[in-house]
Amino acid sequence: MQGKIDGVPDKGAVSWLLAGVCLLALASLLVACTPPESPPGLKVSPSSYSMLPGWDDDRLDEALPALLNSCKVLLKKPQDEPIGPKALGGLAGDWQAPCAAAVELKGKSDPALARAFFERWFVPFVAEDIRGKAGLFTGYYEAEIEAARQPDSLHMYPLYRAPKSPTKLTRAEIEAGALRGQGLEFLWLKDPVDAFFLQIQGSGIVKVTDGTEMRVGYAGNNGQGFVAIGKIMIEEGIIDRKSASMQTIRTWLRANPAKAQAMMNRNPRFIFFREVKENGPVGAMGVTLTAGRSLAVDPAFVPLGLPLWLDTSWPIDHGPAKKGSPLRRLMMAQDVGTAINGPVRGDFFWGSGEAALTFAGSMKNPGNWFMLLPVTAAARKTLDVVDIVSSLK
Repeated sequence: MQGKIDGVPDKGAVSWLLAGVCLLALASLLVACTPPESPPGLKVSPSSYSMLPGWDDDRLDEALPALLNSCKVLLKKPQDEPIGPKALGGLAGDWQAPCAAAVELKGKSDPALARAFFERWFVPFVAEDIRGKAGLFTGYYEAEIEAARQPDSLHMYPLYRAPKSPTKLTRAEIEAGALRGQGLEFLWLKDPVDAFFLQIQGSGIVKVTDGTEMRVGYAGNNGQGFVAIGKIMIEEGIIDRKSASMQTIRTWLRANPAKAQAMMNRNPRFIFFREVKENGPVGAMGVTLTAGRSLAVDPAFVPLGLPLWLDTSWPIDHGPAKKGSPLRRLMMAQDVGTAINGPVRGDFFWGSGEAALTFAGSMKNPGNWFMLLPVTAAARKTLDVVDIVSSLK
């Protein structure tokens, strides 16, 4: 695992944290003094910016728009509302000052100014799986597909709106026509494999045959569990583990139409869609996702909205970066996913179209991350500041 952290914060960081503790009397006038805790399975330990690998190399100003999107949601919450499991992200009131300061930087392309902002308003913590397991990071993207508003000889595979009443029908039952005649079809696709992958990704840009374009997004599911057909295909020797990717799965499905539907039906989960009016795909947090800066996480461990310093590797060659070389940047936890489970588990949003698929489809890399907590929340955390200080003597 890259960037393995062994040690404690530098003395400057500890002094700064202790100064934050001294400000608690003032902060408590605005925010209830409930110390954040780590949820079971997650170990959160204090760190410092000097321990974040690659921190000085990132264009942190490019992460500010994503943070501002998070702030739109966080600032609407009551000040005493816990953010994340066991208030790990503090309380909503802890975000008021950082978000207000972020607004002042809106539109400013200044990496140094952005770095000073984050170092002033957030404190880093190492986040680790207590079982000692390395983190895992995959990628996802927004598909671009063609569709018609009415079925014809080319466009025969429907996208469905969500039924008014919840359904437990399986994918196989729905594909066999169990929802026909209810007026739920609103777009028709050429390729059932495109429809399947659109469901896996949860959103897409649709180029309609009448010359219009729309964005579709998640509107619900059929209540069935998700099954990764890629895993099945590896176990049954259909594709090789080393070359397995979204692209190889898609290629096999298209090359084997007689077997494809049966294979896709082995994932019983079915996704319903709606038209999305926003200018980008909307994540579970309810904000537009930012390509290269938004991350899907497990909300049982990670508060939505939280900045995360990601330390993983590139899935493919990209400019001067080679496959396997460090990919380190500031991300925002703004989405969730059925397969995104665990204390250190993330899904990197790469953007839209085939170019984004090239990255997303090839990404399954180990790594780790650091959580950036608002300063007042960090100061309240029973961080074991005393133990940190004594260890430095």
